[in-house]
This record gives sequence, C-alpha cells and structure tokens, in this order.
Amino acid sequence: MMKHIFRACSIALTALAFFVLATWLVCGPALAEKRVALVIGNSAYKNTLRLTNPVNDAALVGDMFKKAGFDAVDVKTDLNASEMRRMLREFAGRVRDADMAVIYYAGHGIELDGNNYLIPTDAMLETDGDVLDETVALDRALFAVEPAKRLRLVILDACRDNPFSKTMKRMVASRAIGRGLAKVEPTSPNTMIAFAAKAGSTASDGDSRNSPFATALVEHLPKPGLDLRKAFGFVRDDVLKNTGSRQEPYVYGSLGGDDVPLVPAKPVAVAGPQANPQDSVRRDYELALQAGLREAWEAFLQTYPDGFYANLARVQLKKIAAEEERTAATEKARLTEQEKVKLAAERAHKAELEKAAAAAKAAEDARIAAEKQKQIEQAKADAAERERKIAEAAAAKALAEKQKAAAEAAAKQAADKQATDAESKKVAALSPPPTSSAPAGDLPRSVQVELRRVGCMKAEPYSEWSETAQRSLTLFNKYAGTKFDVKLANVDVLDALRAKPGRICPLVCDRGFRADGDQCVKISCRAGYRINDDNECEKIERKPVSRQDSKSRDQERKSAETGAKPQATGQIICTVGTGCRPVRKGCRVEAQSGGVGQTEICN
Repeated sequence: MMKHIFRACSIALTALAFFVLATWLVCGPALAEKRVALVIGNSAYKNTLRLTNPVNDAALVGDMFKKAGFDAVDVKTDLNASEMRRMLREFAGRVRDADMAVIYYAGHGIELDGNNYLIPTDAMLETDGDVLDETVALDRALFAVEPAKRLRLVILDACRDNPFSKTMKRMVASRAIGRGLAKVEPTSPNTMIAFAAKAGSTASDGDSRNSPFATALVEHLPKPGLDLRKAFGFVRDDVLKNTGSRQEPYVYGSLGGDDVPLVPAKPVAVAGPQANPQDSVRRDYELALQAGLREAWEAFLQTYPDGFYANLARVQLKKIAAEEERTAATEKARLTEQEKVKLAAERAHKAELEKAAAAAKAAEDARIAAEKQKQIEQAKADAAERERKIAEAAAAKALAEKQKAAAEAAAKQAADKQATDAESKKVAALSPPPTSSAPAGDLPRSVQVELRRVGCMKAEPYSEWSETAQRSLTLFNKYAGTKFDVKLANVDVLDALRAKPGRICPLVCDRGFRADGDQCVKISCRAGYRINDDNECEKIERKPVSRQDSKSRDQERKSAETGAKPQATGQIICTVGTGCRPVRKGCRVEAQSGGVGQTEICN
C-alpha cells in the first residue's frame, strides 16, 4: 500500500518537475539571476572645457542594459561630487542581493601616485592635494559592486586627456600625475575592470555622437551567450580599427572557467528521455531530495531498500537526523541560557532587595539617632532658657531694690534738708547753700560702659546720666538705627548695646593717624616722603635753593604766621545732624568736653 502511495506522489511530483523545467527553459535564464547597472555620464564641467559625448554615451549604454533585461538600470548625468558619492552609496544597497552588478562611467578621470580617481563636474583641482577632496576614487566604485555574487564589472570610458593636469599646482614635487589612468589589479574574484584605453594612454572622445569605445560596447556586450572576455576582445578589435590603432581598450581582472555572458544564451531544445532502468529510481530520488523530509526518505527506502540510490537516501536520513540533533541541542542551549539569565536576574534582584533593606535599616537607625540628639539638644536649650529667665528676674529684682534704696535715700535726704532748712537760712549770708547731686546708680554707668565699648563714647563712665552720655546715645541711635530716649538710661538700652558684637560708631583719627581696627595708629612714611593734605604719604620734591628763593620762603613763612590761607587736613567730622564729611580747609577737629562728640574749629 505504501509503495502505491509513493508511486502516486512520485508521478505527481514528476509532472510538476517537468512543468517547472519547461518554464525555466523558456524564461528561466532571464529570471534566474538579478542584474543591476549604474550608468554615469559627466559632460558639463564647470571649471574646464565641456565634453560632448559622455552624456550621449551614458544614454546609449543605459538603453543597452535596459534592452538586455537588467532588473534595475540607473542613468545619471552631470553629477557633482556629493551626488556621485550618494549614487554609489544607493547603488551599493541594490547590489546586496544581485548576481551581476555593472557600473559604466564616461567623463574625465585622473591618476595620482598610482591611484585612479573619477572627476565630478564641480571639481576645481587647483592643486594636487585637492584630488583627494574633490574627486571620487575608483576604489569607491569597486566597493559598490563588491556584494554581487557572480560578476562585478566596472567600465571606464574616462581615459580622455585630463585638462586639469596642465594647470594643477604640485604641492609635492615628487608626486606623480600620470597621463590617462593607472593599471588596476582587482583583489576580489570574478571582478573585471574595462578601460577605454590601455593604462598610461588616453582615449578619444570621437567625432560622431558617441565615442568609439561606447559604440563597440553596445555592439558586442548584449549578444546572448557571448562570454564577456570574448565580447571585450571584439570591442578591442573594433576600437583599434576605428581609431587607426591609436586607442587600445584593455581589461584587468579575471573570471572563472565558465562562460559569463552579460545576456544569457537562448534556451536550447531538450532531447526526449531515453529508456533507462534506473530513471524511475533516480527520478524518485530527486523528488525526495526536493522534498527534503524524513518521511519522503523513509518512503523511498521502503520502496527501494537496496542499491546505490538507497545508500544515498540513508546518507540523507543521517544528515536530517544530525540536523534535528543540532536543532534540539541549539534549542536546549538557548533554553539553558535563558534559565541562566533568569536565575542571574533573580539573584541580582534578591541582592538589590537585601541592599535596599540594609540601606532602609541604616536610614531608620540614623533617623532614630538624630531624633534622640534633637531631644537632647532641645532639653539643653530649654534648660538654658530657664536659666536666662531666672538670671533676668534676679537682675530685675536687684535693679528694683537698688532703685528703691536710691528713692529711700533721696526721700531721707529731702527730709534732712527740710529739717536743716531753718539753720541754712540763718547762715545764708555767710555761706552758699549746699548743692545736691544725684546718687550714683549702676544702670547709667553700665550703659556708658557699653557705649564706650561700641565706640560711641570716649569719656570715662560715671554713675550719673550726663549730657556727654546723652550725646553718646544720640550717636548710637544714628548708627545703629534705634530710637531710644536719650534723656533716660534704661534696661532696653543696655540690652540693645550688649547685643552689638563690635564697634558701631566710626573711629575718627587726627591728621597723621589712621584707623587700625579700634585704634588710631600713627602713619609712618619712609625717607623722602611726607604726609600730604589727604593724610597720605607723598614724595618730597627737592628744588635747588638760591638766595632769592630763601628770601621768598622767609616772606612766605612770615605771611603764614600772620595769616595764611586755610589748607585741607584730611580729617573727617561726624555730627548728629549732618552725618560724616571731610573737614574744610584751614579747619581742624577737636573733641567736645567730656570726650564725646566733635567740633570743627576754623582759624
């Protein structure tokens, strides 16, 4: 039963195989290989003479490729440098899945130090160093056709006489600029480079619409089944004949032993099948080989258990078994790797969780410690505040007791005064009445001590609140921005003064002195210098002394003694009403009585 089933399947597959074979014989060669071509023709050069034929040659050759059945043909003309590089880059992308790739270029080319370059239409080439920047290397075209599987062909109709070489400046004297293009030896197999003229020689642009080289290419390359090596040989013969042997095309590179036609040969009729006892076995073997399945080979061996094809079938089964084992092993390795990655991720996640837990615990411990420290510091602050309040209450109580004692003493003194008033009247004519003074108190003296500390009072402090103390408090109000009543010394004034850490009122020094912190320091000038009117050291200008000058100085000194013009002293005066300002010329600053306040005295 299995044999009949396999026979039915083999008959159906045989019919299908003959249909496929017939279809391939009719149109297969044109569809079996993917062929792509890029055609570039540069004529309109901007910085040298225009070429006539490259654009016409590009159109002619591009039409040839299209008629030859190429899958993709791009024809581009008059490209600048960036456009040429972009077209080669895009063409390289289309070559990736192609069997044949052809690039045809017509235009100017140049050889520099043994390397060939294609010249775009916008090239200037003022120096030989510009070649690398303004041209496209031939290696770039070879790189573009590199992915092709069967044939890589570059055709250069670019050996025309280069006009740039006549005007180009040499940056390096030893650098060689050849005539025509240099010889090229491709490094990749199945690569051919066809020059319109042999290396080191130039090609003709032609007198007709197309160059001799392009005309010969269109004549011989598209012949079906004609090997490229023979085709380029025919092209060489035609060009030599048409140019009087002045131009000889040349091909570099090599192909394999099989013919490589640009256009496949037309199909040849296949002879009918001949009787052969092994034909049915071979046909069934080929059908099983096309199926490539274990079931097909097992069915073949059940039908043909012995013989040459049976042994081949067993080899194919072993091959399938090996592939299945390889696939299973690959899948197992993949699953194992996934499990390994999964376990590693889980371990890493666990480690991260442990790390995060440790960090959280450390943060909580730090928070608890900080909270405890805060409570300790808060307790200390509360205790200090309580001590401050107790001290202030004690100070207030002591002050009240002192004031009460002072009031009692004043009352007692008034009573004593009234009691002795009668006796005083009796001796009034003989002695003046006794003068009374206010009893000394600690608060006025404490305020004056603090005024002296902040630089607002120079006099020694006393127990009574004098006019000097009042003027000092006025200065403090001005420079500290306060508004205390200057007629009364109270606790608020004392607290405000004690709150100031340093000097409040400015330090005013006499001429010849300067402020240094809270002291006036004498200004010392080096030899040859003296203190000027601005209280600064200046160099003494010495002039030759003559008898006439001596007399003049004596007269000036006498005039100065009798009444000289006022001069500036460089001092600063500060008053309550006007603030601080420089002392006027001819004036000086003196302290008022009691050492508090300043007075400007002019001659």
